[in-house]
Amino acid sequence: MAQFLMNSKDEDTDKQSSIVVPIDDDMDTVKSNSPNTVDELAMELATIQQSAKRIAIIGSRNLPITHQQMIETLATALVRQGNIIITSGGSSGTNAAAIRGAMKANPEKLKVILPQTIGQQPSDVQDQLIGVPNIVEHADRAMMTLADASRVCNREIIDDCNQLICFLSHTSKTLHNAVQYAEEGHKVITVFYLD
Repeated sequence: MAQFLMNSKDEDTDKQSSIVVPIDDDMDTVKSNSPNTVDELAMELATIQQSAKRIAIIGSRNLPITHQQMIETLATALVRQGNIIITSGGSSGTNAAAIRGAMKANPEKLKVILPQTIGQQPSDVQDQLIGVPNIVEHADRAMMTLADASRVCNREIIDDCNQLICFLSHTSKTLHNAVQYAEEGHKVITVFYLD
């Protein structure tokens, strides 16, 4: 512990006051249980600087049309830059907009991972997936609830990407869990809150 002394003059007497500044003896050492943030930052920087990335776009189904149009435009632009878009099926919302945008630019740069099988998707989702060349189905999840299968699907999508873009509300527990999982996997993450 170090002490710094300061002199202050009072009209009648000279007083000496001291300020105590604690100094940690280990300030220059890295604790063995602390994460190596330099390596993590270097990995994130390398991912950002890659010319082509695997970008996951997931998010809420309940979006106004203007947000869907923005996501569609974003997906189109990302694919035109040479990136691969990874998402899941959806008749409306984020995933549907990402699919439409990627399909406009280059269907070969789109990967759709379904929580279950195409046959278990609503007919409008099945219609949207016509022409998508790279669809991953999971018959092994056929007996799971859609909510459980979707959680597993989000993790699979995140495992397959370098970067995650997520559109969600503050109350979306499933998507918050997905973002947390991406953080634990040291992915580059962009989160857009819709509320």
